[in-house]
Amino acid sequence: MNAQNPNPTQAYAVSMLPAHKAEDLTQGGNLAHIELGEQLYTLRITRAGKLILTK
Repeated sequence: MNAQNPNPTQAYAVSMLPAHKAEDLTQGGNLAHIELGEQLYTLRITRAGKLILTK
């Protein structure tokens, strides 16, 4: 199994997942809060274009 080249079954499963643009979540900035139950997480877009999710 190769994550870079999913087989047709994997590609179909991935296309069924909800997709969200990080830039939309941060409303054009580089930070967003994400709630999961009672927990609050911070999503950060780094200068290198990577994502960091912290509690």
